[in-house]
Amino acid sequence: MRYVKVEWHHNFNDDPVLYLSELGEDGYETRKVQFFRDGRSEWADEDRETATVGLSEIAFPATEEISRQPEFDAEEITAEEFEQAWLSSRGNS
Repeated sequence: MRYVKVEWHHNFNDDPVLYLSELGEDGYETRKVQFFRDGRSEWADEDRETATVGLSEIAFPATEEISRQPEFDAEEITAEEFEQAWLSSRGNS
């Protein structure tokens, strides 16, 4: 598994500003957490998606590729950092 954090720099009130993704060996998301400017978070996994959060249908690009876009900063994170966000988000559901 790989774990990635992507910050999205924008001024949209209803869109997430931070994404954390767990990626399988094939590069596809297996779990995701989204954080919003107002402090709320939402999550998705292979069994649960909502109207506002779901797993990507394409393989996750390299963090360098994402970060080349000026509105995004992407980096690999630890499994522990992802798990902490995952558990926190699920507690908000």
